[in-house]
Amino acid sequence: HQDDEGKHLLVMKGAPEIVFAKCVTILINGEDVKIDETTKKQFREACEKLAGMGQRVLAFVDLHLDSEKFPPGYNFSTDDEEPNFPLDKMRFVGLMSMIDPPKASVPDAVAKCRSAGIKVIMVTGDHPITAQAIAKEVGIISSKNVLIIFDSLTPIPNSPQPGVSACVPGYVMTDWEEADLDKLIRSFTEIVFARTSPQQKLFIVEGYQRAGNVVAVTGDGVNDSPALKKADIGVAMGIAGSEVSKEAADMILLDDNFATIVTGVEEGRLIFDNLKKSIVYTLTSNIPEILPFLTWVVLGIPLPLSTVAILLIDLGTDMLPAISLAYENAELDIMERAPRDTHDRLVNHRLIFLAYGIVGITQAAAGFFVYAVIMASYGWMPNRLLFIKAEWEDEYNNNLEDSWGQEWSYGQRMMLQQTCNGAYFLAIVQVQWADVIISKTRMLSIFQQGMKNNVLNFAIIFETVLAAAVIYTPYVPQFIGIYPLAPEWWIPA
Repeated sequence: HQDDEGKHLLVMKGAPEIVFAKCVTILINGEDVKIDETTKKQFREACEKLAGMGQRVLAFVDLHLDSEKFPPGYNFSTDDEEPNFPLDKMRFVGLMSMIDPPKASVPDAVAKCRSAGIKVIMVTGDHPITAQAIAKEVGIISSKNVLIIFDSLTPIPNSPQPGVSACVPGYVMTDWEEADLDKLIRSFTEIVFARTSPQQKLFIVEGYQRAGNVVAVTGDGVNDSPALKKADIGVAMGIAGSEVSKEAADMILLDDNFATIVTGVEEGRLIFDNLKKSIVYTLTSNIPEILPFLTWVVLGIPLPLSTVAILLIDLGTDMLPAISLAYENAELDIMERAPRDTHDRLVNHRLIFLAYGIVGITQAAAGFFVYAVIMASYGWMPNRLLFIKAEWEDEYNNNLEDSWGQEWSYGQRMMLQQTCNGAYFLAIVQVQWADVIISKTRMLSIFQQGMKNNVLNFAIIFETVLAAAVIYTPYVPQFIGIYPLAPEWWIPA
């Protein structure tokens, strides 16, 4: 700053411990007083008191420049390695603190992260005491834990430290190797990194990735760009974020609210859950649709289910229930589960086993049970049906005997087969009621989740009405190869 007399006044603000180190005098009651050990102690105590209240502290200094060395119009420059003006022997003017409180929703969001198995690490440029105070306020550091604020002499433990949190300033990490950071990450679950540089932020991200974590990084400044780029998920701030950080990030947080990230995690888990539920429900009907044809070919029994009925199941009765699972609300414990393994897939061996090995087989058993019950009630016991396909389908054979010695014409046999087809079709629809209900939840009981998904409730009614309409509407059954069922055949299915 140049005053009216042409003299220059150099002013500077910055981190207290850095700026104060450049000073030799302090302004007290309008007079310059030389800084001594007492002054340094008072300065440290003032900084620690303000920082301990969670406030960000700035120091202000100035220096009156020699008018002979720096005449009016002097061209000040910082383009070279060293600026062309002094940065030492300055006068300390004072401290200013300001509070930037975290949003009210942040503590609850951090608590949700903890319950969901998500570790929240604070990496900031603030003073270590300020950083740990804010971290305690929002729950990143447990207030009941013992806190260690590292300095250059603090050893890194070789084993996990339960009940202990760490605050690591950037200057401590200056000469660290990767092994040092890896040891720190293994030792502490709650860590705050303070006074960090952009290179150290990147170093920290790489350390957590080496530990096998999926790392998400939030940032808003140009200095955050390397870490945002390196992270598995970079999240830039939409309001306060710089254009450089937005370009480096994978996604942009439009409201700059940490709680929104947690909401996004919950929505992501809900979508993943509902996709799995819908896939399981859709795949289960494949087994009761395929097995009738396999048994027809291999065991030679009369065909239990017509091909048109299969199309009606896939494109009619199953369609709406499968879609309705997308409207399912989140399960109550969705944010209390540990994160899924990075190698887990949407369709994995457990899902296939559940769909085909358990539910699908159960549905097929229900279909074959009602098929066998109807056949037996008309005199065709299971052992009589084996390898009878050629005789059964012979339209010129009108005296085929059943297990009781009754003779059946070709037309009578086809009517019975179509009745069984209708019963098998109805059995699949009925067991799909149970299938869609058990698919509602992956972890919880249906009594905990409830039946609040009205789309699903409508879908169950819809597929039932559709099945009844297909079976009992005049002229419709003959087009899909089934025969209207007596009401009592609804019970075995």
